Amino acid sequence: MKSESTKPYILGLITARGGSKGIPGKNITLVNGKPLIAWTIETALKSTSLSRVIVSTDDEEIARISLDCSAEVPFLRPKELAQDDSPHIPVIVHAIEWLESNSNERPDYVFLLEPTSPFRTVEDIENATRLVREKKADSVVGVCKAPSHPYFAKQITQDGRLENYGYRPEGYLYRQILPPVYVINGAVYLVRRDVIVEKNVLITENTYAYLMPAERSLNIDEPWDMYLADLIFRDRNRFKDS
Repeated sequence: MKSESTKPYILGLITARGGSKGIPGKNITLVNGKPLIAWTIETALKSTSLSRVIVSTDDEEIARISLDCSAEVPFLRPKELAQDDSPHIPVIVHAIEWLESNSNERPDYVFLLEPTSPFRTVEDIENATRLVREKKADSVVGVCKAPSHPYFAKQITQDGRLENYGYRPEGYLYRQILPPVYVINGAVYLVRRDVIVEKNVLITENTYAYLMPAERSLNIDEPWDMYLADLIFRDRNRFKDS
C-alpha cells in the first residue's frame, strides 16, 4: 500500500483521433505556427506530476507529429475506438489495459488531456493533481463560469415559436442576483484508475471542480474556435514582444 507521501503514478493520456468533421485534420492543424496537439504535449511534458505522457491515436500522421514533439505513441488505437460516436471511456480503458499488459505499469490516476484545450497550463495540471490528493477525490474536472445562464436558454418549436427551455423563475432576472452556474470546459479530467475501469465513469458523487478562467477554457470544436485561438496567441505574443 502506498503511503500518503508516495508520489502517485499519473498517466498523462492525450487522445487525438484522425477523423474530425468540424475541422478536418483538427488535431494537427497549425495554431500560432504549431500543430494544435503540440500545445498540449508541450504543457504535459513540463509537468512534474505526470509519470508518463502518451498519445492515443488511430492516425499515423498524428502519431508522427506527436513523436516529433517528444510524446510517446506506444500503440495505434483500434479503428473501432476512433469513430465519430466513439465514447471516451473505452479509449481510456484501452490505454490503461495496454499499459498494464505491455509495460507492466498500473497507473493510480489517468489525466485525460484533450488537444482541443491549448490554453491549459502546467499550473492547471499541478493544481488539479494537488486537489485530487487533498480531497481524496474520485476525480477532478475542469470547469468555468457558464457564458450564458440556463435561465435565459430558449428553444424553438416546430412552427417557429420561441419558448423557455426548462425552468425559469417569474419576473425580470437581474444578472447580478442569479445563482452561479458552471460548465465543464474539457481542459482537465483527472480520474482514479479504478473509477474508470470498474465504474466506467469520469464523474461521481466524489468529483471536485477545478475552476478555470474563460481565457484558459477555450475548447476548439469549430473553425471559429480555431480563429479565436490564433487571435489569443497572437495577442499574447504581441504583449510578450512589447
